Formats: sequence, C-alpha cells, structure tokens
Amino acid sequence: MSHRRALLLMVLVTLLWSSAGIVSRQLESARPFEVTFWRSAFTALTLLLWWGLREGRAGLAPLLHPSKALWASSACWAVMFTAFMVAVSISPVAQVLVVMSLGPLMTAVLAWVVLKQPMALRTGLAVLLACAGVAWMFGGDAKPGWGALVALAVPIAASTNWIVLQRFGRSSGTVSLPHAVALGGLASALLTLPLAWPFHASGADMAWLGFLGMFQLALPCVLVVHLARVLSATELSLLGQLELLFGVAWVWWLAGEAPGPNTLAGGSLVLTALFLNELRRRPALEPLA
Repeated sequence: MSHRRALLLMVLVTLLWSSAGIVSRQLESARPFEVTFWRSAFTALTLLLWWGLREGRAGLAPLLHPSKALWASSACWAVMFTAFMVAVSISPVAQVLVVMSLGPLMTAVLAWVVLKQPMALRTGLAVLLACAGVAWMFGGDAKPGWGALVALAVPIAASTNWIVLQRFGRSSGTVSLPHAVALGGLASALLTLPLAWPFHASGADMAWLGFLGMFQLALPCVLVVHLARVLSATELSLLGQLELLFGVAWVWWLAGEAPGPNTLAGGSLVLTALFLNELRRRPALEPLA
C-alpha cells in the first residue's frame, strides 16, 4: 500500500470514528453503560461473524494465539472502548476530547523511548500545535472533574496500542492483530454487562447501536491495524485528531450546533499541524528499531 493511499484510508477511519457523537444523540432510552455494552458487543459479533463465515474455524483460530502482542493490544482496545463512554457519561464531552488530545504527544514520546524512533522536529512541532489547537477548541468548556481521570485512560491506552501495532504490525506474521479488536470488544462487553443490565434500549436504539458496533468501531479499528504497517505510530495518532474536527462538523450539519470562534480557530491549528507534518515527507517508511 502506498503512503498516500494509507493517508486517505486513515482519514476515512477518523470519519467513521467521528460519527459516535451524532449517532448517540439519536438514542431514545439506552443508558450510558448499556450503550457501551451494545457497541462493544456488536463490534465483536460483527468481526467474529465475518471471519467465521468467510474462513470458518481458520478465521477464528487466531483468537487463541498465545501472543503477548495480541493480548496487549486486546487490553488496549478494551480500555479505549470502555473508558470513552464512561468518561462521556460522567463529564462534558469537551473535557473528554481535551484529555484525548494528549494522545499524539504520548505516542511520540513512547515511540522515542520504546521503539527508539527519532522524532523529527517537524513532527514534534506538529504534535504540539495539534494539541494546542484541540485545547483551544474545547478548553473553554472543559471543567475539572472525575471524568478527566477516566478519560485519561483513553490516550494512554491508545498510544500504547499504536506502539504495539508499530512494533509487531510489520514483523508478526503469525499473530493477527485485527483479532485483538474483537477480543477487546468482548472484554469491554463483559466488563460493562453487570452495569448495563437490565436493558432499556428501544428497537430504534438497537439499530443505531448496531451501526456504532459495525461501522463506527469494527470496520475502522480493523483498518487502522492494517494501516499501522505503512504509517508510523506518531502519524496514526496525529491523523486521529481529525476525528475531533469531523465530530464538530457532524453536529453542526445534522444537529444545528454551529461552532464558535474558538472551535474554528482551534480546528484551523489542527489542520495546519497535519499539513505541516506531511509537507516534504520522505516517501520511505520510517525505520523500526
């Protein structure tokens, strides 16, 4: 896969990820933990059915692979799937997004420490500029609270996962890291089931939750695993910031929530950071340790 094609697919990934906010506004009676449970369960079910129908037992066999990379990535996905919805349920969405914006900086630092990847000055400045842009977008709405501590688990798990994917995604021929997404969904569903019961979701809610599981999580999360073979860990995390811009655009277009001047200014900084990071990039892949 070419670098340019990988970039375009990563943009599609962030577009699908960003639909969570506007879809959640369509729910009628599903509670936060119930939303988390069904979203994670539908994600796992979608992937398991796809592999089972397409490849039979061979498609499901990688789930039992005794690999530290597989289980480490699964744990990261489970934390991300669960912590995001829990944080949103107990704190403003803006606060969660501000905390999540720390992901690129954490990823860059971890890639430097763990993978021994040299951090280009351009990338370092782009990461800082993107974080500043996100803080500008949502900083005025953020308020301290317990939700910030829960939300902090999202960028920590995400940056750790990017490092796992970058370290093993290109070299591990026997480990199927896409199956880690399914295992993460199963773990998240099991963790939240006691808190989600009894269920209150309506039929319409279930349709929206099915969409979240299949197209907002399963498809893009598996795509990003494959993209980790082409894009660096820092690139993946930095391009993931587009999720915030797309999320604002969804609610502006479909819910009539026009962004204020801070949102527009901060969003411009994020786009500038992405552009500067890709400007004059070498076509070759960044080396792994």
